[in-house]
Amino acid sequence: MIDQNIIGTCFLVCIAIVFNFSLHRIEEGHVGVYFRGGALLPEVSIPGFHMMIPILTIFRPVQVTLQTDEVKNVPCGTSGGVMIDFDRIEVVNMLDANSVYNIVRNYTVDYDRSLIFNKIHHELNQFCSVHTLHEVYIDLFDQIDENLKTALQRDLTEMAPGLNVLAVRVTKPKIPETIRKNYELMEAEKTKLLISTQHQKVVEKDAETDRKKAIIEADKVAQVAKIMLNQKIMEKESLQLMASIEDQMHLAREKSRSDADYYQTAKQAEANKLLLSDQYLELEKYKALSKNTKVYFGQDLPKMFSFGGPVNDLANYANEITLKKQENE
Repeated sequence: MIDQNIIGTCFLVCIAIVFNFSLHRIEEGHVGVYFRGGALLPEVSIPGFHMMIPILTIFRPVQVTLQTDEVKNVPCGTSGGVMIDFDRIEVVNMLDANSVYNIVRNYTVDYDRSLIFNKIHHELNQFCSVHTLHEVYIDLFDQIDENLKTALQRDLTEMAPGLNVLAVRVTKPKIPETIRKNYELMEAEKTKLLISTQHQKVVEKDAETDRKKAIIEADKVAQVAKIMLNQKIMEKESLQLMASIEDQMHLAREKSRSDADYYQTAKQAEANKLLLSDQYLELEKYKALSKNTKVYFGQDLPKMFSFGGPVNDLANYANEITLKKQENE
């Protein structure tokens, strides 16, 4: 008969095994999907501890935070038939937790294999097939990231709503060694041309700077000369104005002097006109005659000094003038 302790122990061990296989944990940033007999169950669990029927049910965690898928070694043929190889392409994407069930049901838990990896191969080959090696490697290389992102998101919006592509990063493709060397030589020549062009621009800029300096210097000299000329003109105009003022002053003085002389002469003439009357002239004549000490004799002067003659008349006239003056006084 089997010992009851052994049976109890076996039962506890079975319980522990069942509990161990039924209890599971889902990490933060993930959700859990469940399969039973290969069929996807509608339940989607959140992070934490959960229970399930062991052996019959299995679970798979699905990341719903930002993740980066790396697509490596993507061969690509250009329109010219040259095969190139993209070493690594990184696709930054994020799955919406509410869309997990539908996407897993349609594309399995490894949905990124069919929706991202395979799509990258297809879109990149489509791009290379319509462009030359020079366009893919140099001219249009900076546009590949955005073109891939746009193409992926356009298809995912139709096929798998809830899966969003945030960014695509493409590394420089590997090209045949001979072609790579040619491109390196071409880039070296372009660098030399760029250096030469920049040097030419520097020389032209220096020449332009010198020309502007010369223009500024000439303009400064011209401005100084103009200022000096204006100063001299102002000095001449000042001297001319001063001379004109002096001339006007001299003219005014001469005019005043002439007017004064004219006025004096006119007054003198008026005075003389009043003074030189017939009586005054007669008086002056007799005064002059009275002062004459010489006596002339002759037949034409018989009454020269006769009594009652001109001398007597002169004396009488002088007495009359003296009396008039006294009366006026």
